[in-house]
Amino acid sequence: MSSAFPPSPQVRATLEAMNTASSRGEPFFFILDFELRESLFVASPLEQSEPQVYFDFPSARTPSPEAVVAPVELSLEPENYASYLSRYEIIHRGLLRGDSFLSNLTLRTPITCQASLEQIYATSQARYKVLLPGQFVSFSPECFVSIREGKISTHPMKGTIDATLPDAAERLRTDYKEGCEHCTIVDLMRNDLNRVATEVEVARFKYLTSLHTSRGDLLQMSSEIRGRIQSKYLGALGDLLLELLPAGSISGAPKEKTVELIRQAEDSPRGFYTGVCGYYDGSELDSAVLIRYIEQDHSGQLYYRSGGGVTINSQPKDEYEECIQKIYIPQ
Repeated sequence: MSSAFPPSPQVRATLEAMNTASSRGEPFFFILDFELRESLFVASPLEQSEPQVYFDFPSARTPSPEAVVAPVELSLEPENYASYLSRYEIIHRGLLRGDSFLSNLTLRTPITCQASLEQIYATSQARYKVLLPGQFVSFSPECFVSIREGKISTHPMKGTIDATLPDAAERLRTDYKEGCEHCTIVDLMRNDLNRVATEVEVARFKYLTSLHTSRGDLLQMSSEIRGRIQSKYLGALGDLLLELLPAGSISGAPKEKTVELIRQAEDSPRGFYTGVCGYYDGSELDSAVLIRYIEQDHSGQLYYRSGGGVTINSQPKDEYEECIQKIYIPQ
């Protein structure tokens, strides 16, 4: 077991259910939280009579919840910069010691929104949408891993810029800090895939995608790493995912020490935020990282979770502003 977190009994049961279903070629949907404390496993998810979870993936979707589609407007109450800086400095000291080369630091921002989670889900546009009623909605642009015909690929996403800036694409590709961050994650994910696959290669490097959001257009930078799955994992998808978690793009490198830094700096569990979810159709798997995420607490208060990678070359004000910039609804 290589995960930075030992799985709870609930998560271990979910992983075993995933192993059993994948060995039999039976469809399922799953969610695993960041700390591997909580999980959800739904067999035959497209046939739910009373849906436990809603999802909309390129490969499959459930019927949408009944919700009146309406414009979604967010009012933010961000963590103040001084508070963020105190947490950032915990990460920075770890970087100076060499405990980490890259750490993902996140914000939990209270928001006011008249729309329900169901309406946000219905309104937002994203490659991967997930709604766990009463808990969270995620509209993620980031693939975790996909599996097709015995091959596995991952698409870590690191690097964001305002698309309206002059020469935005070239500025993002040539930015030194963003480049170091991106290369670190590509190397980490290449090593991660080598745990479960052979013939691992970087198939695409630093390709850009556009995101249309409620707060303007963004460009984001990704790479594709792929390989051929080792035979022992072909019918054991739970075991395979455990080898790869947590996702490198939302933890950092090296994982174990970086996760320790994250725990110190964030001082509370992330829960399902920055966990992973996925749909297996009986032969192919498509999965996503749970980012671009709004959660609801027991009182009904909504929080938007956002984050960014911190390296030795980071400027704290820039990192803080990037976290705020990522609070949006994709359109």
